[in-house]
Amino acid sequence: MNLNRSICRWFRPGLLAGAAGVMSIGVALAGPMNPSSGDPIGIDGGKVAGTVLPSGIRVYWGIPYAQPPVRELRWHAPEPVKPWKGVFNADRPAPFCVQAVRSANVANEYPPATTLSEDCLNLNIWTPPNARAGDKIPVVVYIHGGGFRNGNASTPDISGEPIVKKGVVYVALSYRLNVFGYFAHSELTKESGAHASGNWGVLDQIAGLQWIKRNIAAFGGDAANVTIVGESAGSESVHFLQSSPLARGLFAKLGGWSGAAYPPGGQSPANLQQGEADGLKLQAALKVNSLAELRALSWQIIFDTAQRINLRTRPIIDGYSIPELPVNIFAAGKQVDVPIYVSSTAKDLGSNAQFFTVKTLAEFRQLAKQTFGEHTDEFWRLFPASNDKEAVKQARQVLAFGGFGMTNRDWARSQALTGKQPAYLALFSRVQPYAPGVKWTGFDPEAAGAAHASDIVYWLGTYDYHNQYLVTRTWTDWDRELSGKMLDTLVAFAKTGNPSTATVKVPRYDPTNEQRIVFGDTIYAEKMNSAQIEFLHAHPAGRGQQTGAVTAAN
Repeated sequence: MNLNRSICRWFRPGLLAGAAGVMSIGVALAGPMNPSSGDPIGIDGGKVAGTVLPSGIRVYWGIPYAQPPVRELRWHAPEPVKPWKGVFNADRPAPFCVQAVRSANVANEYPPATTLSEDCLNLNIWTPPNARAGDKIPVVVYIHGGGFRNGNASTPDISGEPIVKKGVVYVALSYRLNVFGYFAHSELTKESGAHASGNWGVLDQIAGLQWIKRNIAAFGGDAANVTIVGESAGSESVHFLQSSPLARGLFAKLGGWSGAAYPPGGQSPANLQQGEADGLKLQAALKVNSLAELRALSWQIIFDTAQRINLRTRPIIDGYSIPELPVNIFAAGKQVDVPIYVSSTAKDLGSNAQFFTVKTLAEFRQLAKQTFGEHTDEFWRLFPASNDKEAVKQARQVLAFGGFGMTNRDWARSQALTGKQPAYLALFSRVQPYAPGVKWTGFDPEAAGAAHASDIVYWLGTYDYHNQYLVTRTWTDWDRELSGKMLDTLVAFAKTGNPSTATVKVPRYDPTNEQRIVFGDTIYAEKMNSAQIEFLHAHPAGRGQQTGAVTAAN
């Protein structure tokens, strides 16, 4: 039997009604559908065939790494895939995990989903043209962002085609989101066997990494040389995975862009008791009496209700997959000790965005007084400015050490203090060259700066996707060169554990002599002012508040 994806995507058994329904909401994202030479490949679920892109790179879309988490498997640890007969045609993106649909007027920045479904535990694999089983090519695994509420492994900004050209196998995986990925309940805790519930998305990521460890050699990848990277919630996920005993042995290196599980950039996780209390709130709002009744409801009803009551849905400290706060795990040296390469942007989510508007010394002085109050004199000593130019420069420093600029530095520092493996730290400060007159709802390009998530397309070399429907960026030769050099450091890190290349020397992070590499209008190593950072640590108002999604690419 040939499992033609155009049939199994839409009519897979169990996806036609009720709790496991599928909703079509947009157009497909798949590229050219040419048969892939060398297929089918044998994996632990059966045989799989992909497609060949015009570049010669092979892509396998939507390979399931776990059973569909529907009916009795909703809010359940992922179960291994049931083997199939014949050939699984991995020739187009799979459904997106259930999430809110982005408005059509930002579709150029957030491509619409093909379908929404609970049956979404799948991954995409890109391989070099001549990759064969046993080649032991380094593997890069990408975990998408989206605030643990949105996102998918198939959006073009995280395509694997550019990075695979540099000599790696690339995997992007999907995981359960929002109320389906992060929902605790006392009945779930009792039935779990681990006295834990709530981190289904975390367990999905671990299951995906376990699948990769078992199967990636068939695609030419090296199961012993896997680097996981992520952005925003994906980066926080990577930080959680480094904190999880369940993830040991599943990766050799990791990277994170703009996300770590330290407040305020990354919110402090709730504990299991708080998570179970939130679960009871949803049960009450749905007017049902048991877990069985919850599982019998359609996902649309559950999702809409969770949205209406603003249910908190993100990873929690469950005592199992995440045994305690990551800050405590790192302080005790109990993290998974591997090399890390972490980064943030100069105007990152959670930063004191008002400092971005500073243009004069007078504005800087007034804003500092409003922000730091009785500590303003100390602030002046650490961030001195006597003219407008100096004021703007110091305001940018406050921005760069706010939000995820602080949390990702803390991550590097924690690893350097208690781990044996090295940490490397970067800052992205390049402002994307927006085309004149381009606007999106809720996003002003003129005020964007080096915004949260604006670095993704540079790290992965996918910048051309921004102009696929409408020219929104006027990329320069420097943007292309900068992206190429950033991508080279990422690939060097994946291959060797050191991101330095022949043209970019990335200093090892040292907590006693803090430095980071800056990718901006130029590339240089910056000596960080530890006293400034510690002031902002001691006075959290300087680290900013959560400001929500502020960019056109999260």
